[in-house]
Amino acid sequence: MNAVNKISNLSKGLLILAGLLFVGTIFLPFWKIDLVAPQYPEGLALLIYADKLAGDVEIINGLNHYIGMATLHTEDFVEFTILKYILGFFVLFIWTTAFLRRKIMLYVLFVSFLSFGLLALADFYRWNYNYGHNLDPTAAIIVPGMSYQPPIFGYKQLLNFGAYSMPNSGGILFIATGLIILFVVLYEKKLIQKVFKKKTKVSYVIILITSLTLLSCGSSGPRALKVNEDMCAYCKMTVTEPQFATQFTTLQGRHYLFDDIACMLAYQKDNPDLKFDKFYVSDVCDASVFTDVESAILLHSDDFRSPMGGNIGGFANQDSATVYKVKYNARPVTWNDLNK
Repeated sequence: MNAVNKISNLSKGLLILAGLLFVGTIFLPFWKIDLVAPQYPEGLALLIYADKLAGDVEIINGLNHYIGMATLHTEDFVEFTILKYILGFFVLFIWTTAFLRRKIMLYVLFVSFLSFGLLALADFYRWNYNYGHNLDPTAAIIVPGMSYQPPIFGYKQLLNFGAYSMPNSGGILFIATGLIILFVVLYEKKLIQKVFKKKTKVSYVIILITSLTLLSCGSSGPRALKVNEDMCAYCKMTVTEPQFATQFTTLQGRHYLFDDIACMLAYQKDNPDLKFDKFYVSDVCDASVFTDVESAILLHSDDFRSPMGGNIGGFANQDSATVYKVKYNARPVTWNDLNK
């Protein structure tokens, strides 16, 4: 075969790696929907595999019965009978492309993989829509005009439950595989080489590995605050004074936001079984910055007049804290002091 029509050894190696990663999608959960409410502080999890539903399915079915949502059963979804075979086909397709090294197969693989991914997302949206909108009119609890469609990505409030939807390990491997295939296509089209003048194979691999690492490692730190939109997890008030906002993360990666450190402390004490990870306070001088309470400088002054009377401000640096300490006759406090 003409060498012009063959992919490089680097591309072959990356495709072999992509196939290995994609094997994991057959066995690992694709997606996870977490439902969090005051009565379930650690949440209920719905795990979606290639061939089944898992997690707290029975509990979720019991709760959904009251609001007229359909119960979830693996056997009701035709996708679970064929998805494993489709994924297995793509594993073989990827490896066949790697070993035959034909560029035309690479381009067909990329288009097919992208089309399958978009079709799967569309089907997932359709499933979510039907699940959240087709409600039993004789249900015990009916809220006029209310639907319960879970989000595909991100967060959505559904009555007293917060729904978090995100790719799980299998989904991350799916995305990583797609990125590798995209990288190989761009590399074989010489587009990568045009962007980076230093055409060393090592640099390409480093760039790819770095991208995949950033993809697979979700942010475990604080999330950005949406002023006048986010609601305090304890008092249920809208957060309007970002300089006093606080938040914590759990070991499961969830974020709980509060309009006052007093609310965060109260929520922590009311939910001792919650698996806390990190606690953060916003910087009074720059409310877009959240600082770990262990390293933040905390000052208390009645003149701060925070929303729920905690009257504690956090500071990321000593100079700012000193100015506010003098101006408001504030006294230093520590996170350990507040937790006594």
